[in-house]
Amino acid sequence: MAVERLRFKITAEESGERLDVLASRHSGLSRARIQKLVDLEMVQLDGRPAAKADLPAGGMILEIQIPEPTESSMTAQDIPLEIKFEDDDMIVLSKPAGLVVHPAPGHPSGTLVNALLSHTRGLSGVGGTDRPGIVHRLDKDTSGLILVAKTDAAHHGLSNQLKSRTIAKTYTALVRGKLPADSGVITEPIGRHPKDRKKMAVAPKRGRSAETRWRVIERLKGYTLIEISLMTGRTHQIRVHMLHLGHPVAGDPLYGGGEKADAALGLKRQFLHASGITFNHPLTGERLRFQDDLPADLTAALARLNR
Repeated sequence: MAVERLRFKITAEESGERLDVLASRHSGLSRARIQKLVDLEMVQLDGRPAAKADLPAGGMILEIQIPEPTESSMTAQDIPLEIKFEDDDMIVLSKPAGLVVHPAPGHPSGTLVNALLSHTRGLSGVGGTDRPGIVHRLDKDTSGLILVAKTDAAHHGLSNQLKSRTIAKTYTALVRGKLPADSGVITEPIGRHPKDRKKMAVAPKRGRSAETRWRVIERLKGYTLIEISLMTGRTHQIRVHMLHLGHPVAGDPLYGGGEKADAALGLKRQFLHASGITFNHPLTGERLRFQDDLPADLTAALARLNR
């Protein structure tokens, strides 16, 4: 039985977008979860059951029924977590590089979700049984701050802040080369790479809007240490935008040449760390701010440059 019903009006700007994309953005549910709800006729457009192939028009009313979460079949695993903050509604933690956020092909276990199931019995069910508590993600080899919801109310509150861009996320990155200015903004649209489905790329005609702001922290020999603020949350956004500028993230195996190009740094992954996050507590409304220092492997890479 549905315990919650969400209702949204499609805007003119959203007209023609895929149903699962729209529903996911408005609800905070994963696209896979939306598709399952469509199969169960729990997603409606203007009062009729929606179909996966629907392309809603502006002005249509989208309704989503969220059923009671079922027990997750995933196993709890005792994986250490670095908790920065926790209360009855949510968790802020620092994810280490190498840890996948949720189970996926090739990573059925040993994920952040498995660790969370061991840490607490209470996680939101909004993301489905395979992603309990997960509000947003970080790439496997990107370290840093991530938010986890323990209740459905907290999940919706945090997801709405992501959608309205009231969550401020900052990253620290080391990029190759000397940036031409002390700060800048990149607004190139991002879409799927036309030839490599594992990659994203700047796509002026078919990409989604993306905005990345950066400022120089320190200039080093052959590299620049920068702070990045994301105004949007596209897949691989920082890595794609910095490559487009001609200054790929150091150590990036997918977009920057990886270990061979940056061998002197001793990096085993991209130099990218989610170092700051500021948001409103989803229940109390209190503005919260967290910072996370660079992990040991990244500080070691900087030490090699300074030597």
